[in-house]
Formats: sequence, structure tokens, C-alpha cells
Amino acid sequence: MTYAPKGKPNPVVAKGDFPFAAMHLDHGHIYGQCNGLIEAGGELRYVFDPDPDRVARFREAFPEVKVARAADEILDDPEIRLVAAAAVPCERGPLGLKVMDAGKDYFTDKTPFTSLEQLEAARRKVQETGRKYMVYYSERLHVECAVFAGELVQEGVIGRVVQVLGLGPHRLNAAARPAWFFEREKYGGILADIGSHQIEQFLTYSGAQDATVRSAAVANYHHPEYPELEDFGEASLVADNGCSNYFRVDWLTPDGLSTWGDGRTFILGTDGYLELRKYTDVARGGGGDQLYLVTHEGETHLPLAGKVGFPFFGQLILDCLHRTENAMTQAHAFKAAELCLLAQACAQRLA
Repeated sequence: MTYAPKGKPNPVVAKGDFPFAAMHLDHGHIYGQCNGLIEAGGELRYVFDPDPDRVARFREAFPEVKVARAADEILDDPEIRLVAAAAVPCERGPLGLKVMDAGKDYFTDKTPFTSLEQLEAARRKVQETGRKYMVYYSERLHVECAVFAGELVQEGVIGRVVQVLGLGPHRLNAAARPAWFFEREKYGGILADIGSHQIEQFLTYSGAQDATVRSAAVANYHHPEYPELEDFGEASLVADNGCSNYFRVDWLTPDGLSTWGDGRTFILGTDGYLELRKYTDVARGGGGDQLYLVTHEGETHLPLAGKVGFPFFGQLILDCLHRTENAMTQAHAFKAAELCLLAQACAQRLA
């Protein structure tokens, strides 16, 4: 049987129909957030960050963007529909409240919160303002094999999903990290941070609305010079529909790997299974975005780089314009955030 992607999506709006701005460039994910919106037709109109060096680097990638003199210049502009931001994690929740109070939708890097109190404040503000608090869960939204895996699951190609297993290794590259990266109160812990990718994927591929954290653990195995860093984390969850989940995240990627992390996802169904090799196919060449599928009909390998695209961004723009929820529901974005915070809170310390 042939499994072919539908092709890359086109821009959903003409340039100028969806002006947005970027604020607080503390994490490099802001580049992916803005690129995705621009490719879908959005117009990046303003950037603001208190650090002029970060702004200068940002303008090298986006030379047409205007530099705002203050955050209020963006928040007070009635034409700006959405603010994309990648602030220090502990500041993302409070910033989102300000953006929504200004009548704009908010698109933050993950993790969206570092405490349950921040999450509850955002839930209240969404209800109060009617604005969106969307999250850049990039390991599913901005990886083509992960996007196509979702389409195959929705089509029932592997039957009912019974387990999602996620591996999220990352290279630490400590010398290039800002000070906040090593401060537990500011980054939120490894399960709240990069674990949020894994839990969001689990909810998506399983089709679950909720889940329970069965066990969780964290450790600092290899970096005693950074006592507040957690370089290893794992958790096990079970969804409200019975699907199980295990994931492991770490900052232990060796220097010999050709990329920053060998991220993989395994999705087991009653009629087949999927393996996603997201960023590399170790020692085999061909790069990332490799999807392996096994069903009753046989085995299939699909190299998907450049063939699927990233429909989330166009759907998000249309959701903001039409007040729909096709890209991601608000309940889903918040539930993934809640579960990673609960996993972090109950995690056993191993080392």
C-alpha cells in the first residue's frame, strides 16, 4: 500500500492581512515560531527585546522587521493580532497575561509555564478576554515526520493507539547557554521544560483528553558544576482512554552525534506501529524526518523532509482570524502544560 503526503501547505492569507510581532528573544525557538507564521502568510511587523544584541541578531534573519522602542509600542498597536515570544520560562506566563489584556493572541515557546499557579491564571485570563494562549510544541508541530504520523494515526492506519513512547535527548552545549538555563526556578525542571513536548505528543497521538501521571523521576548524573540542572528525566502516564505512555528526556547527547539530539517517537497500535526518527537516522545518512511504518500489509520507509510542510501555522492564523480551534484547542495546550507540571512536581530524585 502507498502512503504519500498531501504536499506542503500554501500561505493562508495575503501579506499584510495578519500582522504579528516578536517579543523577548531569550530562546532560539523564536526563529522557528516566526518562520512558521511567515511561511503561512503572516507579516512580522515589530520586534522588541531589552537586549540590543539579541535584536541585532534577530534582524539579520528578518531584516524587514521594525524595532519597537518598548513593549507597549507593540501592545498598544491595534493592528497587531498576535505576539510570538520566547521569554525566560518563568516569565512566559505573566507575559501572556499582558498580551491577552492588550487584546492580542499569544504564541509562546514551550514550556508555557513553570508553576500550576501561572497555568490557572492563564486559564482565567483566556476566559475573561477570549484571547488565545497557544504554545510552540515544536517537536510535533515543526517536524514533518511527526506531522505525517498524526495524519496516519487519524486515518486509522495502525488501528487503535495503545502506547506512545518518546525519547527526547538534547545536547547541553553549556558554554552557549544563558545563566537562567541552570536556575531551577527559572527553567522549571526538565520534565516541565522538554518533557512538555513528549506529553503533548502523547495526548495528540493517543487522542486523549486527559491523563494521569503514574511515575516520574529526575536526576543530575553528569553535571555537578550545575547543581540546579536536571540532565535526565523520565515519566510514565496513562490516558483517560487507556493508552499508555513512557518518555525519557536528557541533556546527555554525546559530541559525536551529527546533530543536537536523536529524537524518536514510537507509536504502537492494534494493527501496526510507527517509528519517527526526527532529526537524524544514526550512521545511515539521509538526515532527519524519517518515518518507518509496519502494518499487516508490510513495511514502509518514508523520507519526508521537504514533503509535508507545517500546517499548524496556517491553521493558527485562521483560528486567530475566525476564532476557531483547528490548529490546537486551548484545552489541549493547557492540558499538556498541566501534566508536565504535575510530573515535575511528583518526580523522585534519582541522583
